[in-house]
Amino acid sequence: MKNTPVTIKDIARSLNISISTVSRALRGMPEIHPDTRQAVTKLAEELDYQPNQLAKNLAKSRTRTIGVIVPNLSYYFFSAMLNSIEESALQAGYSVLVCQTNESYLREITNIQNLMRSQVEGFIISLSRDTDNYEHVERLARKNIPLVLIDRYAETIDASKVIVDNKLAAFKATEHLIENGCRRIGFLAGPTQLLLSNQRVAGYREALANHGLGVGDQYVVHCDYTQENTIMQTLTLMSLPQPPDGVVMISDRVAYPAMYAMSQKGLRIPQDVAVVSFNNEPVSAFFSPALSSVSQPIQEMGTEAVRLLLKQLDSTSDTPVPKETKIMDTQLIVRASSFRSPAH
Repeated sequence: MKNTPVTIKDIARSLNISISTVSRALRGMPEIHPDTRQAVTKLAEELDYQPNQLAKNLAKSRTRTIGVIVPNLSYYFFSAMLNSIEESALQAGYSVLVCQTNESYLREITNIQNLMRSQVEGFIISLSRDTDNYEHVERLARKNIPLVLIDRYAETIDASKVIVDNKLAAFKATEHLIENGCRRIGFLAGPTQLLLSNQRVAGYREALANHGLGVGDQYVVHCDYTQENTIMQTLTLMSLPQPPDGVVMISDRVAYPAMYAMSQKGLRIPQDVAVVSFNNEPVSAFFSPALSSVSQPIQEMGTEAVRLLLKQLDSTSDTPVPKETKIMDTQLIVRASSFRSPAH
């Protein structure tokens, strides 16, 4: 059965006081005795009471609006994904409200609160870079509020997900560098708390192990996605006593400033260091040298996220819709930045 949202009436009944007293206590009105206010606040917290409960709003009316939260729309990956989300939602008769976290955990919490006040009927969320506590999203899942996580997710959140096999994709990208003659391969990763990045590092390490190539931990460096930090970490990596002759990048957005830093250091790509990345942004084909990159089905991921959300929104059953995880295929697009003779 669907969880029934806790109401002021439930709290009043449990404490044997009036609904108006509970309401005033929750608003901190001075005429309420401190002991009563404390008892109300304590029980409200224990019962996970939410004053603007989304399910309560939906009982009154349908807004046919979906809330979408992404790290940043300046990222090609998320702007392209949003196009397909909006198109799919529109075809189903829904509109979309979009919020950006700018990679901030606190802003992510605020975005959810604001969208709930706007009475969206469900959420599609890609977690921020800084998010390492998932209570605000887990609460949506516990309340059976329609929810789909896309691309960036957490394994502990019980929700439908649309993702790619990051470990396998990184394995193939690393193996491609090995097949093209690289023997000291580095990885320019994202923040340490980002699951997506850690999965790709795991795939990279597995590929090295499978080919009998052991490299030290110093060959894996982490950046925060900013250009300045990426350049600094790249220079750190390429200044090792035995610098890598190949590097896997966490994303194209990181690869561009990283390749710039390499060129400023006098390194030739791919002759001195081969590079492969993720996301296959359109500009990658026109970069010099053209960037090898893992292509993800961005449009299809957005469409699939809406499909999974609609299954929850349109359900008339009292039984929650089973959670689904859709793993999409990736493809390594090989270009000049990584292609060289194994005899190199």
